[in-house]
Amino acid sequence: MAEQHGKALVPQIRFAGFTDPWEQRKLGELSTEFKSGEFICADNVSESGSYPVYGGNGLRGYTTTFNHEGLYTLIGRQGALCGNVNIADGKSYFTEHAVAVKANHLNDTTFLYYLFGTLDLGQYSGQSAQPGLAVSNLVEVEAMVPDKAEQKKISRVFKTVDSLITLHQRKYDKLCVLKKSMLDKMFPKGGSLYPEIRFAGFTDPWEQRKLGELFEESDERASDREILSVSVANGIYPASESDRETNPGASLANYKVVHSGDVVYNSMRMWQGAVDASRYDGIVSPAYVVAKPNSEVYARFFARLLRQPMLLKQYQQVSQGNSKDTQVLKFDDFASIEISMPASENEQRQIGAFFDRLDSLITLHQRKLELLRNIKKSMLDKMFV
Repeated sequence: MAEQHGKALVPQIRFAGFTDPWEQRKLGELSTEFKSGEFICADNVSESGSYPVYGGNGLRGYTTTFNHEGLYTLIGRQGALCGNVNIADGKSYFTEHAVAVKANHLNDTTFLYYLFGTLDLGQYSGQSAQPGLAVSNLVEVEAMVPDKAEQKKISRVFKTVDSLITLHQRKYDKLCVLKKSMLDKMFPKGGSLYPEIRFAGFTDPWEQRKLGELFEESDERASDREILSVSVANGIYPASESDRETNPGASLANYKVVHSGDVVYNSMRMWQGAVDASRYDGIVSPAYVVAKPNSEVYARFFARLLRQPMLLKQYQQVSQGNSKDTQVLKFDDFASIEISMPASENEQRQIGAFFDRLDSLITLHQRKLELLRNIKKSMLDKMFV
């Protein structure tokens, strides 16, 4: 690989047919326009309008006029948004918090968007309580660039990756909205015993029961099984899958046994929704409560029921403690809470299975998003000098 003063002149990955070294250029030499946007009164920005308004963090609303037309790369220039990079196409209004850049005829504006994202432009901001990027500094920043034909090839690859990321982000967002809506409609509310949406064949009213009639506290202890954790965001999962280091202390002797199907909750965070029906056998910290269901209960249904907002409020009301940070929900208080549930275990199973499938789809798109973002990050590192 050719180098000059220790600086690589070609990227690690290139398209076939391109062999010339990249050249060092100032950003100002790559553009035909490189200037800050203009002030716009906040009262003139709304949720809808003829033209999008872009600031330092991208789209911020719409207005009735525009000050730029065509494809531009935008650089955030103030505060925490210094160096933030976005792209806009068409008739748009750019505020004074963004620097608008359009490539000259020798360069590709979309390529500049990806190039700027690799340069950490925020480092060129003024050192003050409120950092700011001056155009006069930005135009002097140097970068390595190929000819326009290679720029366009690189742009097309990253636009394809970004399209896939956007696709899976939209699917993920829609699934999350669907889940929220179905959780609201498939469980009765307001004292009703009938949910708004039900599976075909189920017409009987749900019945009211106390949790103490459906669960009994388990105090089985062991130290030789997999450690499990319970979180608000992820429910129950093996602690080994967490990014945080597992440090149970000197002894696991007092850890509680969890069997698949047991309901486990964090006694200090139950009011936030730190509860789930376990899919794993293992052990949990003594700070958790393990509730073993009886034969009337399908645990995966209760994994959702016990997170319903109405119940979260009840947990907080019956928890013992002077503040949210010290409140503890003991099993006896948990057992006193009254809930509504289908008398039919088959209906419980169908509801639980529906949300399990939905969660699997959400996780699938979340993992695809993470994979695509990691691929993009690696490609940016290897396809730019």
